[in-house]
Amino acid sequence: MSLSEDELSELKCSIQAQISRLDVKNKVRAVLDEVYATTGGRETGLEDLLVALRRRGIVDELVGQLRFDEELPGRIEPSKCEHPPCSTRLHHEALNDIGMGIARRHLCLEVQGGRAFLEHLGMQPRESAGTLSLSLHCRAQRCHSRPAPCACEPDLRVSFVMQLHSGNAASRMADGASLLAIKDPVQMILVRTDSAGDTELVSSHWLEWRSVLASPGSGWNTAIELKGVESESGVSVGVLDLRLQLVPPLEQPLDRDVVKAQDECGAVQPVCCMVRPLRAARLLDSPLQAARFVSLLGRARPTTLGYANHSRERWASRLAFLACGKGEVQEHAALLCNLLLGFGLDAYMCLGSKHGGDFYAWVMTRSHSGTTTFWESQTGCRFLHLLSTNTSVSSMTPPTPRHPYHTVGCVFNHSAFYANIQPTVDVSDCLFDLSNSSHWKAMSPEALSAAGAGNGPAPPPLTPPAIDPIVASNELEMQLRVVIAQHRETLSLSTVWDDQLCYLLSPALAAYELERATGLVPGKAEFEDAVRRIVPDGHTFKAFPIHFNHRQAHRVLETALSYPVCNEVVACRGDEVHIAVRVRVFAYPEHTCAVWVMFACTYSSVL
Repeated sequence: MSLSEDELSELKCSIQAQISRLDVKNKVRAVLDEVYATTGGRETGLEDLLVALRRRGIVDELVGQLRFDEELPGRIEPSKCEHPPCSTRLHHEALNDIGMGIARRHLCLEVQGGRAFLEHLGMQPRESAGTLSLSLHCRAQRCHSRPAPCACEPDLRVSFVMQLHSGNAASRMADGASLLAIKDPVQMILVRTDSAGDTELVSSHWLEWRSVLASPGSGWNTAIELKGVESESGVSVGVLDLRLQLVPPLEQPLDRDVVKAQDECGAVQPVCCMVRPLRAARLLDSPLQAARFVSLLGRARPTTLGYANHSRERWASRLAFLACGKGEVQEHAALLCNLLLGFGLDAYMCLGSKHGGDFYAWVMTRSHSGTTTFWESQTGCRFLHLLSTNTSVSSMTPPTPRHPYHTVGCVFNHSAFYANIQPTVDVSDCLFDLSNSSHWKAMSPEALSAAGAGNGPAPPPLTPPAIDPIVASNELEMQLRVVIAQHRETLSLSTVWDDQLCYLLSPALAAYELERATGLVPGKAEFEDAVRRIVPDGHTFKAFPIHFNHRQAHRVLETALSYPVCNEVVACRGDEVHIAVRVRVFAYPEHTCAVWVMFACTYSSVL
């Protein structure tokens, strides 16, 4: 006997209803686990499963409970019949349709009811306010719930068994990485039907189901809040309680080690999506200069998003970071890692803590010989990693010997993510051979790709310097001369400027910046010799250099005077006092600059 589409749909609904009522899902799931364990994970045919189900009496119990009529009735209202009638026997195809193909993984999504539908508060379930029904869709598979009377806690129940496979992988059991690569969410549509039969769209929701892959036993209970549509898209409609179960379950849940980052818009994504190689064109000439540039960007106060124990550090997008010209440590570290990757280094971001327990981020590079170097993004300093039991020194130009980092939990870049599984998380005792699987657990390339690593939009390029460093240096130096003279005047001191001494301070300022950018200290002997030649016998020379990343004269002097040595120079008293100030501005991309100022004076020594 052939069935029409409507009749076949009623048959499937009847089977689904009986399965829910008799708790067949849990019984079948137990048999699935048993068969899967017995076969050692090998593919098992449908016949083997049916044999196991019949041995347990599950098939006979299900068929015996189905209602059969001699002829197909017309449409029956749900309120008049608990389960839609059917008129055919249970075929293998029907068993397949409800998701019991043991050779493929399935997602069982069960809607267990609704609550907090406040629009229907106080309404009795049998009042003629219409009905609510759910429609679900994912990966070309659809399912509908039976209509439930409108109520504050509507009896919305439906089981959606979705086959999980993709393309040429349809013939084999999908593993965790393959499932993680499935980006299709489950669409859930809630419709209200009034007593006249007119329908109204109440809510539309997209459910991200892949959290079940990291849940113990591949099962996950959750609740979702449905929102309204159109002008009421921000208004809560109600809450649905859900149970998701992967069948057969994964042998081992996927790790939750991939740290999530939340940007300024609240969008959440894995932290490896924040890293991508960035080439600075001709704006920066070396990795060391890149580190110097990043250190000049301003520091923002730490910001967290969320509440209580669910808060997380905010990671501003790269454009937001560059546009503001300041950011937190994780944003500095991400930008530095991007630039080092652009220069061809094997660079990774490290997440952990500093001494004191605060969350921290820094950058690590590994050389071809295996040397590990840490880069501090907020200062531009480098630290050679040496185990606490290793006192050997590299022959390379030595970075700063001590680092401030305490623990490390993971390292990552745009193409790799490694979780630290060593017996210790103490940085000083950790080994950073990422190829050692007993020390670092790597995330699979498939899972990284599914998470979106390396697949995001192209990062914004750096903009060239917007200032002329010579003009900027002259302007700030003239402004400082004015405010210094005014300050000395308030102290009842006159000011005599020594232009020659001002000029001779330039090499020292250039050397300071070169040291910050490269670690080299050139020209020290020449500068000292020039100063000795210009300072007369019997006179004393004092100087105070200081660095800024802004060009505001009043702020520069106010900050400098907070240092006693500088205050002694600017407020120098005595015979034949000459004052000097020199400014050098070094321009970097993104309106960033390094400003070096040296205050100096000479005066006659009085014995």
